[in-house]
Amino acid sequence: MLNRVIYKRSQMLFSRAFSSKVELPALPWEISSLEPTLSAYLLDFHYNKHHQTYVNNLNSLLQQEGEAIEKGDFETATNLAPLIRFHGGGHINHTFFWHTLASKSQGGGERPSDSGKFGQEVSKTWGSFDNLITDFNTRSAPLQGSGWGWIVYDKNSKALAYTQTFNQDLITEKAGLIPLLNVDMWEHAYYLDYKNARPDFLNNIWDVVNWQKIEERFNDATK
Repeated sequence: MLNRVIYKRSQMLFSRAFSSKVELPALPWEISSLEPTLSAYLLDFHYNKHHQTYVNNLNSLLQQEGEAIEKGDFETATNLAPLIRFHGGGHINHTFFWHTLASKSQGGGERPSDSGKFGQEVSKTWGSFDNLITDFNTRSAPLQGSGWGWIVYDKNSKALAYTQTFNQDLITEKAGLIPLLNVDMWEHAYYLDYKNARPDFLNNIWDVVNWQKIEERFNDATK
């Protein structure tokens, strides 16, 4: 009985959110269209290998969890929760990241107007888009281990902010934060193109950032 109560209290959002088999989502651009910023060679590994692995592992873990619950083995189900959280987070974070990027033909790198609502908020927080990028890069480059850099809208302070998450934690686990932009700081996101020069990766990634999508996310967050 105690195990059942513990499991129900610790049941994470992933197993509730993924009620059916998870599939690798289609990329919103051609895999070679982000070159030279991100090569098709790197993205093949990042998307078709790394992201696919998160999806495969998540499906396997959710199946194991379901079988354990059917047997009443709540101890096993509870022990699977951290792994489901990790691989589920990897799937969610990567899916968000792909839509944070865009090819040049899709407007990648084109910044919104400074006079728009989003542009005004950027100016209020950082002074300019250039300052936002400098701050983001300065704070993300030394991130230890693996994780993500984010620009978020903080519903508590009603302002834009920079923050980080580690491993595959979800930004939505931080109360009141709505994700607008994320950059993958795991080595698999840049190493095949940039080797150990993480700052170069950060300097170049803005050439393919989908600012139109980020502005849409901001408008939705502030409705």
